[in-house]
Amino acid sequence: MDSSREKLYTFDFWMLCLSQVLFCASFSMIIPELPQHLTNLGGEEYKGLIISLFTLTAGISRPFSGKLTDTIGRIPVMVIGTLFCVVCSFLYPFMTSVFGFLLLRFFHGFSTGFKPTASSAYVADVVPISRRGEALGIMGVSFNLGASAGPAIGSWLTIIFGINTMFYISSLIAFISIFILLGLKESLVNKVSLTPRLLLLKKNEFIDFSAIAPAMVVVFIYFCFGGMLTIIPDQSIFLGIENKGIFFTYFTAFSILSRLFAGKLSDRLGRVIVIRFAIIALVLSLLFLAFASQGWMLLAAGCCIGFSIGIAAPALFAWCIDRSADENRGKALATVYIALEVGIGLGALLSAWIYDNDPDNFWKVMSLSALISLMAIIYLAYWNHRKKKGLSF
Repeated sequence: MDSSREKLYTFDFWMLCLSQVLFCASFSMIIPELPQHLTNLGGEEYKGLIISLFTLTAGISRPFSGKLTDTIGRIPVMVIGTLFCVVCSFLYPFMTSVFGFLLLRFFHGFSTGFKPTASSAYVADVVPISRRGEALGIMGVSFNLGASAGPAIGSWLTIIFGINTMFYISSLIAFISIFILLGLKESLVNKVSLTPRLLLLKKNEFIDFSAIAPAMVVVFIYFCFGGMLTIIPDQSIFLGIENKGIFFTYFTAFSILSRLFAGKLSDRLGRVIVIRFAIIALVLSLLFLAFASQGWMLLAAGCCIGFSIGIAAPALFAWCIDRSADENRGKALATVYIALEVGIGLGALLSAWIYDNDPDNFWKVMSLSALISLMAIIYLAYWNHRKKKGLSF
């Protein structure tokens, strides 16, 4: 085994991946059950807010998490994000009104506003530059392992033990993730102590303009994810699939499969080439999902979409890090994650509005998602045109 491989596969790297698995399982296991839970509370018409409020808070918190990641350290920011999962999941059973539920969803979004930003920065700190795409691909595998197992386990726990037990187990899993994080060695060399002044952002601290190009692509391709999170639980039941989380298990399983080689592929062939291929595959997969009329077709579409996203994601985040200055790594990653939240949030809102609790509208939601994803190809062509002319972004 060469030195670069030893440097990549360290104990801390694998512990971070394990923490990521548990973190992702914690917040994803509750998602398939939330639409019905909100309906039971009397808030059926607010289904689109389940994801949108979560992503709104995540997006708002990204500039803060980016700055704190670059100042107080990667690990404290990861712990803060995971702590929101612990507290919010534990409190869901006590929120018996629509307003209380939606307020908790709003605060729950801080979890993904903090944890992924700092996790990605930590990985970029501790791996060789030449294998950055591969490392982020493996990190993505850990994310998707949690996201794959979480929904199916959450639905199973709800069916067998009830939804409140599922919420409590979600909280416990997040707590274990924090315990693992506390054993990691901080990777940021020049740290400062947390002070209230650090929470005051200047104009140039909200986004990193070096990350605009990957961020724009992320907005377009993650629009579909907001739509899927919103309508797939209902579409699964409509097509005879009792476990509302099983679609996401197939989705993430195939995302894991493609991430095993996609990150390394982008290290060798180039980020943009791999991203273009992934977008084309995603558009075709979404069109297949749009006209799924049987359960097996829904699951097959989930496999294809997951495979496509799994190819695109490591390349996009590696592209972001490649373009950023080392001292602004957290801010650059936060910029791309803001775009991710914008894409998911808009997708959830528009999908809920188009769907309108009418199964006849399933195809409209996914057709729109395919069209929005196609716009990423158009944007990359525009980006390439400006690059050839030597223009900045």
